[in-house]
Amino acid sequence: MVISRANSVGSDLHLDLREAITPGARGVRETLLSALRDAARSGRLTPGTRLPPSRSLATDLGVARNTVADVYAELVAEGWLASRQGAGTWVVNQSQSPAPPRLRGAPESPRHNLLPGSPDVARFPRAAWIASTRRALNGAPTEALRMGDPRGRIELRSALAEYLARARGVRVSPENVLITAGTRHSIQVLTRLFGPAAQIAVEAYGLFIFRDCIAEAGGSTTPLGFDEMGVAVSDLEALSSPAVLVTPAHHFPHGVPLHPTRRTAIVDWAQRSGGYVLEDDYDGEFRYDRQPVGALQSLAPQRVIYLGSASKSLSPVLRLGWMVLPTDLVDAAVAAAGGEQWMVNGITQLTMADFIASANYDKHIRRMRTEYRRRRDTLVSRLAPFEAAITVSGLSAGLHLLLMLPDGAEPEMLRRAAEAGVGIASLSRLRHPLADNAVPRPDGVVVNFGTPAEHAFPSAVDALCDVLAETIH
Repeated sequence: MVISRANSVGSDLHLDLREAITPGARGVRETLLSALRDAARSGRLTPGTRLPPSRSLATDLGVARNTVADVYAELVAEGWLASRQGAGTWVVNQSQSPAPPRLRGAPESPRHNLLPGSPDVARFPRAAWIASTRRALNGAPTEALRMGDPRGRIELRSALAEYLARARGVRVSPENVLITAGTRHSIQVLTRLFGPAAQIAVEAYGLFIFRDCIAEAGGSTTPLGFDEMGVAVSDLEALSSPAVLVTPAHHFPHGVPLHPTRRTAIVDWAQRSGGYVLEDDYDGEFRYDRQPVGALQSLAPQRVIYLGSASKSLSPVLRLGWMVLPTDLVDAAVAAAGGEQWMVNGITQLTMADFIASANYDKHIRRMRTEYRRRRDTLVSRLAPFEAAITVSGLSAGLHLLLMLPDGAEPEMLRRAAEAGVGIASLSRLRHPLADNAVPRPDGVVVNFGTPAEHAFPSAVDALCDVLAETIH
């Protein structure tokens, strides 16, 4: 059966379907999936070709819109298509990472994107997320569509309390959870809570965006030393910081867990000094060669503030995060956040609550843990020929590796990577500007093997290895 269709803007799509599509027929999804895949594979649908909106194509074919949307999502996950809200769905060049139509002012992504900060968003579980949205809206009371509890929807806080207790060992009740717009927003709220000119201790190496957001909220940061056991907790004794921000399960960027003796020491510091530990558990679900490292918060729930988000597990654009607060800080944190739950829309909160309660969040985490482990193993294998010149760390968990380079090689590696369109992160840029010479200053780059879509990963690794070979020649 051959179907041509014209959408509202005049574009045509010709599909050669091997069997007739009728409502309720078996194999409708598979037939459409095969036809679109073959058209893209053969080149008949050239890279950049826009596809009709799922609603329009479903109407012309006489099938459910969900069927077309599910087919589009499957082909995005396979790498044949790419999609973005507001830009539609289009065919991808299989030799390159998916590149959306350029919008004026939009930042250009590197052709081989291995930058930290994002999971493989092509694997976002669209069908399950849509189903959760539908169930959540159908079952939501009318009051759920009004501004409610300033801590966030009780459905999500309850679902998170169950999940975090079970999966991360957090000691939590829904009353202690505050929903935020991500970890950066959580840190901004806490900086305001600690008061004007709050001096927050941070790891000497870490995300500069958190240092920046603390400064934007009126605070400042002081670096702590770092070694193979993690952050140097003893450095806290000379400071009068109200809080310390750490990544104890998997340090960013070095990838080591905080040593057990230092986990105990940092909790002891908080209890003696009356300070708080801000625990950024940014990728705690993804571990491969070790037993799970439970949340530090479980050791001292009244001194440790647990920070989590959906950015690494699902997508940063959800702008969905959470804090588990000591009981005596809940009201103050709500006030510092503005006194209303305006940061995250209620529909997203209800959807996430259903997504967790239906076990789809656990399923997605397990599926991606397997996928990311396979990618990590592939990358480590490809880097093996360079082992005489480089050191690879951060292997046991997370979405990134740290490549330690020969002295002086980092600038050249970054220059060559930029020329080749390979996105990697500079280790030097992650170093706190006030870190003294007592903190090592090695050359290195951070490589996020979780960022590329599945079809783009092999070419990204090839390009990285080419750049590395040229750098250390």
